[in-house]
Amino acid sequence: MRNVKVGLRPIVSKINLPTVLKTAILPGDSIERLFIATQVGEIFYIGNGVTRTFLDIRQRILTLGSSGGYDERGLLGLAFHPEFYYNGLFYLHYSAAGTQGPGALPKPFTPDPCDPRTLNLKWINRETQFDHIDTVEEWILQSNGQPQKRRTLLNVRRPFMNHNGVNSLNFSPETGKLILTTGDGGSGYDPFNLSQDDMEIAGKIIEIDVSKNTFIDNPPVVTRFNELPAPIQETFSVMAKGVRNIPGISFQRFYHQYIKYVGNVGQDLEESIFSFVQYKSIPVPQLIQASLMNSVPDLDGFINFGWRGWEGAFPTSMIKGCSANPNLDAKNIVYYDEAIKTSVRRLQPLTSYYHRDSRPDKFGGTALTGVQPYLGNGIPALTGAVVFTDLARKGSQPQVRGALAYTRIRQDGKPNDYHVMNTHYDFGSQLAYYVSLGANLDQTRLYLGVYGSMKVTDFNQGTVFEIVP
Repeated sequence: MRNVKVGLRPIVSKINLPTVLKTAILPGDSIERLFIATQVGEIFYIGNGVTRTFLDIRQRILTLGSSGGYDERGLLGLAFHPEFYYNGLFYLHYSAAGTQGPGALPKPFTPDPCDPRTLNLKWINRETQFDHIDTVEEWILQSNGQPQKRRTLLNVRRPFMNHNGVNSLNFSPETGKLILTTGDGGSGYDPFNLSQDDMEIAGKIIEIDVSKNTFIDNPPVVTRFNELPAPIQETFSVMAKGVRNIPGISFQRFYHQYIKYVGNVGQDLEESIFSFVQYKSIPVPQLIQASLMNSVPDLDGFINFGWRGWEGAFPTSMIKGCSANPNLDAKNIVYYDEAIKTSVRRLQPLTSYYHRDSRPDKFGGTALTGVQPYLGNGIPALTGAVVFTDLARKGSQPQVRGALAYTRIRQDGKPNDYHVMNTHYDFGSQLAYYVSLGANLDQTRLYLGVYGSMKVTDFNQGTVFEIVP
């Protein structure tokens, strides 16, 4: 792979933390416009160099940053219906105001490989022991230009503040269905193993058939698929499990089929990008029926990313200080049983990068924040590549800098290496966390969201760039 140099062209600055970057053509318009959703609940679009407000739902978002400023809740997903130009439909995923709870555990969770009790925890008293409620809604842009909520598709309790997904709503060009990526519910190490439980909404990639009217405009708050009303169950299917936290799903057309890309955020060791073409989506009623009969559904072709037993290519490990030598780390396989159970069926990553990497042409990462294929010709060395972003390179203190990198699919299907992109832009003394990555409709342009703080309560420190030659 070639050494690629890119520049960053500022599009808009001094905005709040940008969580979603994508384009759409407004009904009656002729220009594809960039839409920016911020974590605090604003949606802007860029028209003729002017930033206009599309929707402001800040009053609907719960109070963010109450524990020191860092937060993973808020406005997390925005997707435009494939027929948005004609029907005005779009979809939101956000953490709802007034739903703050005490959390599922009284203290931070640390699994102990020597204590089976910590490896077999159950999430009990779910109606009272949860952190917040996330909601997925359908909205419509009315003929007068004002957006209006139409119905709620899902209300789901989340056990912890983090791992709610980001850029979590995207439409499949293959099936026309809305894809929701949920994250494992948070804390660390998936305390309740929600990601592997077929009945849990957490830790999955879910397809929702929005063309079906369930005639339920405000469904009950749930955590498991079998708690959903039957008409809603009929619209849901599970595309994949074993998710820790995913910054969305992206699609790349390849002849008459689509390559799907997702990135799973890591725990201690690595960040992983996965790709697949064929997959088996299992209807939720089928999963529920199998659960009632204590049988295992047919999982041939079903995608499993392996979490919590596997962190990308490795069994999930816990890194501890080594008492015999403080300069060394001791690594323990935490969930040995889960690693064994999922070792055969799990999907291998396309590529991985590591939290520590001493190779001169690599970087130590923090958290994956976006994965997008690039099909443009403006940066020829990237054409057909898969671009990804990391929040912050390790060792980039005191001036924090995120990282841009890319990889390609090998013809033999084996995992591939990645290459760091050299970014020519002077951030000066400003911190630059790379918080989001987006693309236009035909994936010929890439957009990068950068923030000057890790705290959502530090306002107006965001800039959106286009990645240019």
